Amino acid sequence: MLDRVAIRWRLALTSAGLTLLILSVFAVGVYQTTTARIRADFNNEIAASVDKLRDGLDLTLDFRHQPPVIVNTPLDIVASKNAAIRILNPTDGSIFAETDKAPNLGRPPHVPSTATVAGYRVEARLAAVHPTGLRRGGSVTVVIQYARPIKDVEATVDRVRLFLLLGVLLGGGMALVAGLILARRAMSPITELTSAARTIAATRDPSRHVPVPRTDDEVAELARTLQEMLDSLEASREETEATLSRQRQFVADASHELRTPLTSILANLELLAEVLDGERGEAARSALRSSQRMRRLVGDLLLLARADANRHQPHGPTDLGRVLVEAAAELGPMAEGHELIVETDEAVVDGARDELYRMALNLMENALRHTPAGTRARARVAAENGEVVLSVQDDGPGVPPELRERIFERFVRGTGDRGSSSGLGLSIVRAVAEAHGGTVELADAGPGARFVVRLPRAPVASPAPPAEPAPV
Repeated sequence: MLDRVAIRWRLALTSAGLTLLILSVFAVGVYQTTTARIRADFNNEIAASVDKLRDGLDLTLDFRHQPPVIVNTPLDIVASKNAAIRILNPTDGSIFAETDKAPNLGRPPHVPSTATVAGYRVEARLAAVHPTGLRRGGSVTVVIQYARPIKDVEATVDRVRLFLLLGVLLGGGMALVAGLILARRAMSPITELTSAARTIAATRDPSRHVPVPRTDDEVAELARTLQEMLDSLEASREETEATLSRQRQFVADASHELRTPLTSILANLELLAEVLDGERGEAARSALRSSQRMRRLVGDLLLLARADANRHQPHGPTDLGRVLVEAAAELGPMAEGHELIVETDEAVVDGARDELYRMALNLMENALRHTPAGTRARARVAAENGEVVLSVQDDGPGVPPELRERIFERFVRGTGDRGSSSGLGLSIVRAVAEAHGGTVELADAGPGARFVVRLPRAPVASPAPPAEPAPV
């Protein structure tokens, strides 16, 4: 069970448990010693009281009464609180005198004696009394019984037991509170380390430092180890970022350098495709199609590399609706039996026209490529609440559930892809949308797929005030 309890509570409970155990052992020892002493003092006090009574009383036994009685001795006065005194005939046990409401203490088997009778501690002694009413003189021997109730001393023992029990419980409770306070102070460096780790996890910045306690203990060692780990992670991150930066630069430069020879190859292949006939002409046209696809792939890689390196083309006011119409016009001959519907409003954004064109073209091409012939694709541009919304929806089978989370990743292809896609189309859509301060999402659209791009709308320039007439 302790494994499920917080460490500070474990420390406090362990400390309180040990304290409670020590106090309990100590209390048991104190209880045994104290109660033994109390009972011994009680017994000694009774013995001393009966001896004092025997030696200090001048008892006179009057035989003129039958049975004889002790006269001129007020026993109730000489008896202490709750004490009972009886004076007996040692021969037959008859009572010569006794205090008021004295219990029957029995006849002692021998004198002097100590016994416990009817809840009383009884001490018996022999004493000599002066006889009166006898012809002969001398003295007569009687038995004096002095008793006190045991409940008096047991009440004191109960109070001692109660005080010790309360002391043990109070000490255990104080130990628990003190243990919590000490554990909280002892765990404060761990709490600071945890807070620093959460901050680093939230900011993803391993360059931050964790607090190192000034004491040279296990917590300080843990803090130093964490700091060394963070330093290693920071160095690894810097090395990784440098490597990625060099790779992005290489891809961007390579893609840029490939455009010139590809343009030359395309021009030569177009010329050969026009002048050659037969198998040679078909081979030239096949090579031309492959080269065009390669040029498209190089352009996609160049755009993504520029986005990764935060190298953006100049932006300006661009009507996204007009861009969508132009992209749809390019895709018209390649619709292959699809019905492409375009709805546009005037919606101006601040962006790069070529990149926005590529984004709109990729969205509509994606809808046509992954749906069977005869289906409908609808592209729409509208201004809504200070944003420009571009949506492309189709009536096809939709995006499989296993691809929904990775649909915008690079080189991810759907099951309906007929092999003509590089898997970069939607990645380019996301890169262009984010480069223009917008977002793209795959929205729920029933049986088909619906992609929605939201871009900030360009501020509308206020009309210039009319010129004032020149003074005549």
